[in-house]
Amino acid sequence: MRASRLHLPTLREAPKDAEVVSHQHLVRAGYIRRVAAGIYSFLPLGVKVVEKVKTIIRQEMNRAGAQEIFMPAIVPAELWQESGRWAKYGPELLRLKDRKGAEFCVGPTHEEVVVDLVRKDVQSYKQLPVNLYQIQTKFRDEIRPRAGLMRGREFIMKDAYSFDATVAGAHASYKAMFDAYHRIFTRMGLDFRAVEADTGNIGGSMSHEFQVLAESGEDAIVSCDSCSFAANVEKAPLALPEFVATPVGLGEARVVETPGAKTIESVTQMLGCSADQMIKAILYEADGEPAVVFVRGDREANEVKVKQALGVNALYLADAAWFVQKTGLPPGYLGPIGMGGLKAVADGELRAMPTAVCGANQKQAHLVDVSPARDLQGLTYADVRMAVAGDVCPRCSGLLRSFKGIEVGHVFFLGQKYSKAMTATFLDEDGTQKPFEMGCYGIGVTRILSAAIEQHHDARGISWPVALAPYEVAVLALNPDGPSFEHAQKLHDELVDLDIETVFDDRDERPGIKFNDADLLGYPVQIVVGRKADQGIVEVKIRSTGVRFEASVEGLSAKVAQAVRAARGGTALQLAAE
Repeated sequence: MRASRLHLPTLREAPKDAEVVSHQHLVRAGYIRRVAAGIYSFLPLGVKVVEKVKTIIRQEMNRAGAQEIFMPAIVPAELWQESGRWAKYGPELLRLKDRKGAEFCVGPTHEEVVVDLVRKDVQSYKQLPVNLYQIQTKFRDEIRPRAGLMRGREFIMKDAYSFDATVAGAHASYKAMFDAYHRIFTRMGLDFRAVEADTGNIGGSMSHEFQVLAESGEDAIVSCDSCSFAANVEKAPLALPEFVATPVGLGEARVVETPGAKTIESVTQMLGCSADQMIKAILYEADGEPAVVFVRGDREANEVKVKQALGVNALYLADAAWFVQKTGLPPGYLGPIGMGGLKAVADGELRAMPTAVCGANQKQAHLVDVSPARDLQGLTYADVRMAVAGDVCPRCSGLLRSFKGIEVGHVFFLGQKYSKAMTATFLDEDGTQKPFEMGCYGIGVTRILSAAIEQHHDARGISWPVALAPYEVAVLALNPDGPSFEHAQKLHDELVDLDIETVFDDRDERPGIKFNDADLLGYPVQIVVGRKADQGIVEVKIRSTGVRFEASVEGLSAKVAQAVRAARGGTALQLAAE
């Protein structure tokens, strides 16, 4: 392909709304263009990368025994009402009516549609297992779309659904998809972790996220420094310690005046204590009723765990005025002693505190010399906080390390959640009707572009892994009117004949512009044909490392082709001067 024929509208500056590097580079390099908040058009090079992602996914899904289908994007409300998700999913579900007034939604995921499909066509255990997948545009009405393709409203997703006769069979299907995902992201050249995760709106009893490690990631994950345990901080379980004995000589808990001190910072300054010596109260509205969660002053509550501990469906941070109206208790001075019948749960870590400071449940006052072992025995304790680096691993005695990640894939074991709700059954070997055992498996196709760039970039632009690059090699002719042009054309044609995706920069532009564009666009191998071309010498640059070396054109195409083919599996590009 000649660069002069490419629709390649690169920009000097990133748009002002581009907050993260991947968004900036995708727009500057002419891969995407914004249509509306969280909605983008893909330009030719963007489409090429998306198709490469799809190809790898298809190959590994097919290898794992899944079969491709294509379901409608617009889904009738009746199916979602059957599953119970129509009322529960929330405002992210885009709902609409047709001209006859019938209700539909734009599918953010397709469990209901595929269950309806399978329950009509699969009648016997002899037809199982079945694993069906599609690659399709989805829509979720995010309240704050951000970071370009990372948190968009419209996106392309691969979603697969397995149906088995037994739990053991469903676990085998889950494992097959788990292993396929490892192969997919390895082939893409991504540094990733599979972590235990919450099941969220999808539901089910077990799930793993596949997280691409990147400092810009919006997900916090932890992994053990001694074993293979890794989890999203929302999911990572923490042990409940035993009570620490009351220190010898500690007097009774007593009230001290703390006028105007409503925050952890202001109380610590006033009383001369530290945040890890305090008990923090977090106020919630739980299924419409007031509730409070107590954690150590330097910790954050984990709302996924809080919902489970309180046994509620809807959980929101409470408005202070509403909370006072409902309870009569003063926000900022709330504590676990003397709060009446208020629904509450305390994080288990409080039991490991020898002494503590907490609110006194009266205005302008706190309690000091509180001993959890002596004064807080009557609380309900649970694991309700976020895991942090330094916590003890729940599987061994190792310590947890923290990372930032971008979720690119998620696998769920659903069991009978949807099949029971939608009466999707098959005739088993014993002659009885039984619900299918299910799993579902998603990959954010377009999000992978952002994740890959966040992990593979520098100040000059993108540095695509070979497997994802729109063109694997760029041949730059520095003088379109001189003899170097013919040498560049010949190299381009040789590489194309060797099945290497190659772009020939034949534009009548200054060398600096060609160099800058090649780096911005992220071509893995750049061959510069310049003033030494008539001597049979060119310069080769490896984008990922910045290494440059001179090479003879004799046999160069074959060497480049060999290196590129080897790197298509996700390994680092190995090409150097001899």
